[in-house]
Amino acid sequence: MKILLIEDEPKVAAFIKKGLEEDQHQVEVAYDGEIGHKAIMQHDYDVIIMDVMLPYMNGLQLSKCIREQGIRTPVLMLTALNTTPDIVDGLNAGADDYLAKPFHFSELLARTNALHRRTAHFKTTSSKLSFMDLTLDLDTKTATRENKEIILTAKEYALLELFMNNCNKVLSRAYIAQTVWGLDFDSGTNTIDVYINYLRNKIEKGFSGDRLIHTVVGMGYVMKTK
Repeated sequence: MKILLIEDEPKVAAFIKKGLEEDQHQVEVAYDGEIGHKAIMQHDYDVIIMDVMLPYMNGLQLSKCIREQGIRTPVLMLTALNTTPDIVDGLNAGADDYLAKPFHFSELLARTNALHRRTAHFKTTSSKLSFMDLTLDLDTKTATRENKEIILTAKEYALLELFMNNCNKVLSRAYIAQTVWGLDFDSGTNTIDVYINYLRNKIEKGFSGDRLIHTVVGMGYVMKTK
């Protein structure tokens, strides 16, 4: 994920940034609300994490402002103000989730990942996704490769969209199960592997191009070039 962190306490910002980067995310930091607002207007982010108590423009004002400007990037709000009225104010200002300080980093990471999962299927700057010579049309729900249309079932389509939104990123079976099926992963079932095999047959067999979906032993699957 590409994450914007808006936090005016340097030590807290450094702690969060370090943890997110260790989890392989790209993090930009803004130390006040106005700088954060400029960054949001100039760049696209997958998730925004912001403190409530910020200089120049506080988190409530900033969240409300970007929502009024049509920006729908998920927002996780951090604050030491954790009473019910404070939480309600944050959510009403446009935040998608609310985490009170002090917090465990593992919870912040889990909430950030959850926000991204909720919006990953809908966030795209185009009505089409492309990887190599494979194209997925998000409007018609069809895939094409080498100018040949590929007929997909609903689950195969959702699975392909997930891979194409996460090219070059290893996806675990548990993540795939939760995102595509909305279920906790059952290690005793081979449903994920079966559907990936179905998808591979449709997007790889009979085409002259490279294999697209690769198995990473013990970890999951990845869409990448060889």
